[in-house]
Amino acid sequence: MLLFPEGMIKLNGGAGEVIKRVDGRRSVADIVADVRAAFPDVGDIESDVIAMLDLAVEKAWLEKRA
Repeated sequence: MLLFPEGMIKLNGGAGEVIKRVDGRRSVADIVADVRAAFPDVGDIESDVIAMLDLAVEKAWLEKRA
């Protein structure tokens, strides 16, 4: 479950795995590496993680930092 000012959303398992690793300290590369280590049998996990993070920024669930 992700709570944000406009409401909440129930994330699927994969999205939840990505979002729970977002802590403001890890880079996108760190998150990708961590998810890849947790799910070594998943193919193109990097593009999936980046797509999830892009969606979260687009929906204003996350704020992108420089």
